[in-house]
Amino acid sequence: MDEETLKSVVEGLIFAGSEPVSVRTLAQVIGGVSGERIKSTLDELEEEYSKRARGFTLCKVAGGYQYRSLPSVAPYILEMKSMKPSRLSRAALETLAIVAYNQPATKAAIEQIRGVECSGTIRNLMERDLIEVVGRKDVPGRPILYGTTKRFLEVFGLPDLATLPPIPEIESPGDNGFELEAPDAGQSAS
Repeated sequence: MDEETLKSVVEGLIFAGSEPVSVRTLAQVIGGVSGERIKSTLDELEEEYSKRARGFTLCKVAGGYQYRSLPSVAPYILEMKSMKPSRLSRAALETLAIVAYNQPATKAAIEQIRGVECSGTIRNLMERDLIEVVGRKDVPGRPILYGTTKRFLEVFGLPDLATLPPIPEIESPGDNGFELEAPDAGQSAS
């Protein structure tokens, strides 16, 4: 298969897919073309799309490839669809971040970090297919373990969990230039 035909077939398959399409899936469907050649074709397509001024691009997300509209075009698409963007509450974002960075995580661990009850938030995130039950912890009571889904990777545009941004370090009180010192035992605190 010549390079231009391969590009067209790869574009068509990704366009037809409702979810990100992996290199492995593309190689299985096309047949007779190595995964390495398909990956090279995808890299070329990504570069071509990034160079031209169009309303969409090819993105690597959730272990596969998917066409995505550019963020600058989103308001027009939303207007056309007459819908408001789906937003997550602060509580949902906090809970989702805790699960993403600590998975698998139990409800008790999430609540301990957040300091509030989170059953409703967990249920909401599961309904949105952003988290799922990934098992049970091997301790008395066998609490449910939660983890992120493939949909989570898609929504946040991540190829995999290893690309989550690092958690920022929280400064301790002594890091701000002020020293916290206990008064000497011989001095009286006034």
